Amino acid sequence: MTEYALEFLNVSCVFRPRHAGAQRYTAMSDTSLRIHAGEFVSVVGPTGCGKSTLLNIAAGLLAPSGGEVRVFGKPLVGLNTRAGYMFQTDALMPWNTALQNVMLGLQYRGLQDGQAREQALEWLQRVGLGGFRDSYPHQLSGGMRKRTALAQVLALDPDIILMDEPFSALDVQTRQLMENEVLALWAAKKKAVLFITHDLDEAVALSDRVVVLSAGPATHPIGEFDIDLPRPRDVAEQRIHPRAVALHAQIWNVLRDEVLKAYTQQLGKVA
Repeated sequence: MTEYALEFLNVSCVFRPRHAGAQRYTAMSDTSLRIHAGEFVSVVGPTGCGKSTLLNIAAGLLAPSGGEVRVFGKPLVGLNTRAGYMFQTDALMPWNTALQNVMLGLQYRGLQDGQAREQALEWLQRVGLGGFRDSYPHQLSGGMRKRTALAQVLALDPDIILMDEPFSALDVQTRQLMENEVLALWAAKKKAVLFITHDLDEAVALSDRVVVLSAGPATHPIGEFDIDLPRPRDVAEQRIHPRAVALHAQIWNVLRDEVLKAYTQQLGKVA
């Protein structure tokens, strides 16, 4: 029997107004999506389509208005303790060193300080930051902070990794280095990954499958594409691979109209 790490079953999400006279907003409608254990799935869609809402529901930070979320076959109630969440902006404490930041989650899980320190240092070394363990976030480059945030998530050894546009603020070269690091670490552990991105090239280069969401309101999946590129992959090489270029074109054909629709909606709100 196929094991699903994460399932969205006819999930909807409606935000109800706090003020009288305001209208309800349906962020997500009748969304079904299944992610296999060990599968790397990217979700793309126009700005404001609810991609981050999907991740927040998967993390248990937001309860769906309808439908059900299952984690390894069991209904999700409260926080998803089997998932690690890497946010778009890193969640590093500025008063803690890189080592202390990675230790935090481990200590919260109940590990003794010595054991937490040992595991945190091991992960900092795995992401190439063993020599920066005593550095504070403001002393690290953007790429180094992202590596620290990645170590912070992976040190918890989650079965599911949720990533919300984690590399969008990085320069192109650093971004490709981080993408390759994520691929290498994923290949070693084969965790289920739900990856949100605006970058279609990134989605194709990293993923086993790409899911396209419609423009809002009432966002829902409108296309799924299996990425049949060989692994292991180098992100820079994959971006110019003929098959990757063809897949990019196929996905963009589905995504293009939704991007234009979202853009038109935003112009209407401004007007």
